[in-house]
Amino acid sequence: MLQTILSIAGKPGLYKLVSRGKMNLIVEALDETHKRQPAFGTDRVTSLADIAMFTETEDVPLGDVLAKLRDKEEGKVASLNWRKASAKELQDYFAEILPDFDRDRVHASDIKKLLQWYEILVKAGITNFEEDMKPTEGDNIDDRK
Repeated sequence: MLQTILSIAGKPGLYKLVSRGKMNLIVEALDETHKRQPAFGTDRVTSLADIAMFTETEDVPLGDVLAKLRDKEEGKVASLNWRKASAKELQDYFAEILPDFDRDRVHASDIKKLLQWYEILVKAGITNFEEDMKPTEGDNIDDRK
């Protein structure tokens, strides 16, 4: 089953879409707390399936980038300590995953965010990125089952 993994601006971590309320979404944290909370229309909510990384040719869906990262790390958390890595270290590491990424538009903070999300997803047991992060079609969650 396709999962809808979300990022909510201003809130740390990633969330799984659980249900829809009348005026909100019900999301569950992917961390060890599994805390459920509402996300309202005023929150900037983005599905990871709708995010892409800039390259010199065409944009690559985030699911494909995460799959390449998983293959490089053999399904384990990233070997690079993204919290302490310099911008140069981050870019060199990311170049191993996506060699033709656009160095002008992909910033160190974007790479850190990607590695942070990857770590959260791996710890939550979500590693089939090709399937779980297909670009969404339509806005009805029931169509994705």
